[in-house]
Amino acid sequence: MDSGMMGQLIADGGLLWLILALLAGGLATGFLAGLLGIGGGGVLVPVLFETFTFLDVPDSIRMHLVLGTSFAVIVPTAIRSYRSHLARGAVDTAVLRRLGPWVIAGVLAGIVLVSSASGDALKWVWIVCAGFLAAKMAFGREEWRLADDVPMNAWVMLAAFGIGMVSTLMSIGGGMFLVTLFTLCGWPILKAVATSSGFGPLIAIPGLLGYVWAGWGNPELPPASLGFVSLLGAAIIIPASVLTAPLGVRVAHGISRRKLELAFAAFLTAVATRLLVSMI
Repeated sequence: MDSGMMGQLIADGGLLWLILALLAGGLATGFLAGLLGIGGGGVLVPVLFETFTFLDVPDSIRMHLVLGTSFAVIVPTAIRSYRSHLARGAVDTAVLRRLGPWVIAGVLAGIVLVSSASGDALKWVWIVCAGFLAAKMAFGREEWRLADDVPMNAWVMLAAFGIGMVSTLMSIGGGMFLVTLFTLCGWPILKAVATSSGFGPLIAIPGLLGYVWAGWGNPELPPASLGFVSLLGAAIIIPASVLTAPLGVRVAHGISRRKLELAFAAFLTAVATRLLVSMI
């Protein structure tokens, strides 16, 4: 995005719509971070993708910039969401300590992949994983169980590593996968959401630094970028998302989740379809 395009945006009122879209995305991101323990990336990634498409960010780095900027927003919202759940005594800190190192190792592996991945490859990660999660939310049943508690065996540690890696490639806080893992291991949904929120900062902080490193010095980056992170986008979205994260936590502690799961499944399906269409 060059200075001429920015001037045109201001002249035709497009900048106002851009700011409003980012604010709306930020409010939704913070609310869902607290409600679902998902870090907000599931909402923010499509919002940023459409925003950067509108701004004509080159396709070769557009998805990278989307994911890096999403992580910049996830960091404060994930921390706020985790602290809110922790204050209510709902987080299993023992599981957080045991699986945390494996998740971080997966994040580091994901950063290495991001540095060489194409934009289309990152889109495919989103398409496949969003489709899987949408199917799980739409057709999954609470009675599905793999265990009565979270076992500390090699399979669970491998799953934690994979969740860290894929979450980095998708720029999400890992909650969508971790909640699924914990509920399949017999945990009630609220405990699963609360504990998954604790992994959000462990994924988002190194993930953010990794996207800054991976995009450092790229000549195609738009102004006000730090590696693959748009400082303008983050500056607008972060205050709104931090504001609404505690509200999501309060709602999570008092409502049935089935209708929300179905709505989010439909949303993920729409996002996956949009990304697929963008590659045709």
